Amino acid sequence: MKHFAVAGACALFLAAGAASADPYVDYTPQKGVWDVTAIKVDPNHIDDYLKGLKAVWVPGEEIAKKHGVIDQYFVMVKANATGGDANVLLGQHYVSFAMMDPDKKRDVAMQKEGEAILSKDAQATTVSGFDKYRSFVGEDLWVPVEFTK
Repeated sequence: MKHFAVAGACALFLAAGAASADPYVDYTPQKGVWDVTAIKVDPNHIDDYLKGLKAVWVPGEEIAKKHGVIDQYFVMVKANATGGDANVLLGQHYVSFAMMDPDKKRDVAMQKEGEAILSKDAQATTVSGFDKYRSFVGEDLWVPVEFTK
């Protein structure tokens, strides 16, 4: 009986391998790329971190949207903030991989707009305490796919 179970499991494994998905047939990669950063924040300081993000990171994301670099962004906080590694995710969706390339004119304009909202000194002061309770866990690039019907 044990041999039949092992043989059955092997058959399922082989059948699954033979039925691989084909891009543009079974699914279609979508334009753009999500840049997702995973961060571990001391659970006692998540509110402080979010307040700092709102003051420094969010205005920068809004400027990037205004310039067409990204079209969406998000901040997520893990519901059980004490479990595992990362408990905060930051994501931004670049409209294309090309928008990640440097563009001096655009980048300088965006920097000036950001400094008009919050000076470099004010930005530094806002984020100065972050390193006491925050560490970066990882950063990944994700490409969304859409399944065909």
